[in-house]
Amino acid sequence: MTKTPAERWTRWRGLMLAVAALNLVVAAAATSVAADTLIVQGSTTFNRRVMEPFEAVIETKSGQEITVIPNRTMLGIIALMEGRAHIAMISAPLATEVAKLKKAMPGLDYQRLQSFEVTSTRVAFTVHQSNPVRKVTLDQIRKILTGEITDWSALGGKPGLIRIAAVGGGGGVTTAAEAELLDGKTISSPNVLYVRTALQLVSVVEQEPNVFGIAQLSLTKQRGLPELVTDGTVEQSLSLVTFGNPTPAMQAVIDAARQAVEKTM
Repeated sequence: MTKTPAERWTRWRGLMLAVAALNLVVAAAATSVAADTLIVQGSTTFNRRVMEPFEAVIETKSGQEITVIPNRTMLGIIALMEGRAHIAMISAPLATEVAKLKKAMPGLDYQRLQSFEVTSTRVAFTVHQSNPVRKVTLDQIRKILTGEITDWSALGGKPGLIRIAAVGGGGGVTTAAEAELLDGKTISSPNVLYVRTALQLVSVVEQEPNVFGIAQLSLTKQRGLPELVTDGTVEQSLSLVTFGNPTPAMQAVIDAARQAVEKTM
């Protein structure tokens, strides 16, 4: 039986509405999956110390799916405030990072940032295998960073210009060292080489005999680089940061991260 134009229109319209409804269901399901995945972004130090060894445990204990994006402490905070991350990983004092960000990005709602310490580690000061210097004081390190000490002979080593290698652009290791040794001021030595990543930094130390590296402890040990013995330590607080109060899902991840690390201490 031949359908009239009105009947064909009604049938076609019904099919289109059914397809539209199906698309809405699929989109809602996709949105639900995305909402259940927490994006955690920031410090590579935090990532290597906590997320790499314990991510599966944290997901299981928290009941949350996690996507980890390691870059740098400051980049994690920026991503958090721009809505590109649910949680930021930091390896430097939040107050120090915020002070730097306020200069570059004023007017943002920094007071809403909340920091939750998970664990801590120390900054490693490292040198090339051929460098005979193995012991320095924190005061000597401070003078290296300010340019008051510029030659290895002042530390009992062979004559040679001390070249500092540090991660720039908001790296937590560098920020932690500056916060503790320089009262939050930046390195003022004229002989500083800033690299983009922690891996680049240890590669520079491996290749350059006169380099003084401000490095991640885990990478220093992993690569077998000499760590200078000091009369004190520069501690890095490894924390997770939320923008505003954490949701139950975020709090579950924070709690699970703390529990995972505590079992290894």
